[in-house]
Amino acid sequence: MSGSALNDYARDVILAKFTTNRADVSGAAFALARVVQPPSRSPPMQKQAVNYALVLACGCAAAIDTFGADSIGVVKTVKGSVHIERTAQSVDAAVGSEVFKSDRIVTGPASSVGITLRDNTLLSEGSSSVLELNQFAFDTTTHDGTLDATIRRGSLAVVDGKLAKAHPEAVRFSTPTTTLGVRGTEFIIEVGDGENGR
Repeated sequence: MSGSALNDYARDVILAKFTTNRADVSGAAFALARVVQPPSRSPPMQKQAVNYALVLACGCAAAIDTFGADSIGVVKTVKGSVHIERTAQSVDAAVGSEVFKSDRIVTGPASSVGITLRDNTLLSEGSSSVLELNQFAFDTTTHDGTLDATIRRGSLAVVDGKLAKAHPEAVRFSTPTTTLGVRGTEFIIEVGDGENGR
């Protein structure tokens, strides 16, 4: 997602979320101020855009008890065209849609989606991206489990949840050419044109 598109997305979320209660604006500013800068190799505009996205795109993981028995997470924000491919079906993603193991989340041009997993991992998928949720399990008592996801095309911003904090070795993100472990509390994965998957 380009820096300007992601900034537009963040602005839309701010307007939708905070214009109904002016007192909430100070809370939004406080949350934005606490975001850690992404790696210095990111262009400055992209840094700012990702800062907004990491805080806002997933709705800050509220209402964890809204998950269904078998779901691994829930869609918190949607902009544009976003589809969830599941067992030979494709459904439009909407705020509140549950996601499951083996789901494939596809975003169109100028589109994005924010997902909160059961362990409070936040995923912000950029435009023209494909994310596969290969494996996910999480024990809320012991914090044991596993997370295995593949970003085949586009970009993904991640804020680690409870699983990565307790067992970083159990979390793995892949691209078509590389497998990555946990890379810090917040990080970005971008798949270049030369390594795009299907």
